[in-house]
Amino acid sequence: MSKQKDLNARRKQRVRTRIRKFGSGRPRLSVFRSSQHIYAQIIDDAAGHTLAAASTLEKDLREALKTGADIEAAKAVGKLIAERAVGKGVTSVVFDRGQYLFHGRVKALADAAREAGLQF
Repeated sequence: MSKQKDLNARRKQRVRTRIRKFGSGRPRLSVFRSSQHIYAQIIDDAAGHTLAAASTLEKDLREALKTGADIEAAKAVGKLIAERAVGKGVTSVVFDRGQYLFHGRVKALADAAREAGLQF
């Protein structure tokens, strides 16, 4: 494994450990960003299944956005995931940024989800 991949894996594990320690049983809002898209899932770790998901691959978002790899796309995904979660009765989550810094697209997604009704 390359040094960068190893560092990313260690950072991701460190974040997940803190989420398990301080999450107090709340579902987690997990974010994955690639060079072309951004994805978000709300996962119930106790039951082991996904409660809601959204990404820039969805047809309505693909048509509405210029690209899936900018801050506007992240805001749209954040708003959509929050609406779906609130619709399923989930209002409080733990934010799992994974290996990514809380900056740029990840921060935009989190802020949009907060504005749309999720608490974390």
